[in-house]
Amino acid sequence: MADVKIAADVREEFGKGASRRIRVENKVPAVIYGHGTDPVHVTLPGHETMLALKSANVLITLSFGGREELVIPKAVQRDAIRGHLVHLDLLLVKRGEKVTVEVPLHTEGELAPGGGLLEVLLAALPVEAEATHIPEAVTVSVAGLEPGATVLAKDVQLPKGTTLAVDEDTAVLQVVQPQAEEPAAEGGEAGEESAATA
Repeated sequence: MADVKIAADVREEFGKGASRRIRVENKVPAVIYGHGTDPVHVTLPGHETMLALKSANVLITLSFGGREELVIPKAVQRDAIRGHLVHLDLLLVKRGEKVTVEVPLHTEGELAPGGGLLEVLLAALPVEAEATHIPEAVTVSVAGLEPGATVLAKDVQLPKGTTLAVDEDTAVLQVVQPQAEEPAAEGGEAGEESAATA
């Protein structure tokens, strides 16, 4: 998994006005919490943080206030239109500690010939992993699956040390038979008949 270092500034100003000023400077307001400690409000460099978040569940070594802490992103708020970062919630973690996260689910392979459609029910799989060994993604093979096939959480191959944090019988994806479209003319005729009857 990705591991990056970012220098942060502890911030004393709060509220919408302060957050707006921070974002104008291409920085991101964030809060660090966890392990029963009081939340710490910090400011992160915008560009570095954007690059770090390209990796899911990135492990960040954050230096602030004369100390270093390991954190992982727990909630990321982005601007709905422009997509830039608005605010981050960062969770304190320690090496060797187990954390529950959602890992992106990727598929590989071709479905069986016959026109089945792949329906992804869980885009990310909840798992428990050691904080410094969170997988960036898990991959499921759909090769040869036919309509009616379902892949359950327990069928997903997880890296060593990673366990499911969801019921093992949870469906993560399925192959469905495409519905045949009914000719539009039939509906039109039925409508004309009912109109004539009325």
